[in-house]
Amino acid sequence: MNKHFKGNALRALARTAVAGLTLALAVPATSAVAVAPAATPPGLSCDTGKHAIDDYTGYALCRNNGSSTQTFWVHLVCGWSPDVDGERVTLSPGQSGQSTAHCAGLGTGIGEIHVRP
Repeated sequence: MNKHFKGNALRALARTAVAGLTLALAVPATSAVAVAPAATPPGLSCDTGKHAIDDYTGYALCRNNGSSTQTFWVHLVCGWSPDVDGERVTLSPGQSGQSTAHCAGLGTGIGEIHVRP
């Protein structure tokens, strides 16, 4: 095999690898596969959402409809930033409480909000 052919083959292989990497990086974050949120723990009724003026802050507002004390927290899936958990909230039967968390500002914001027991 001559040197010219080897050099061309290596350049073609490098171009293919760079093109594949460029394509992978060009896929928008919104095209990620969405995973269904986990079910609310038994005995709790919860509302979840994003803060009205801050797409990086999420909450879970829950009421304990059960007959025993329950602890919960909000879990945010933060796109390109690490996922975060809010503070643990313990509720006696009949009580309501809220857990909040904040995704890092360098990421893509909140992708999903879960309530964890």
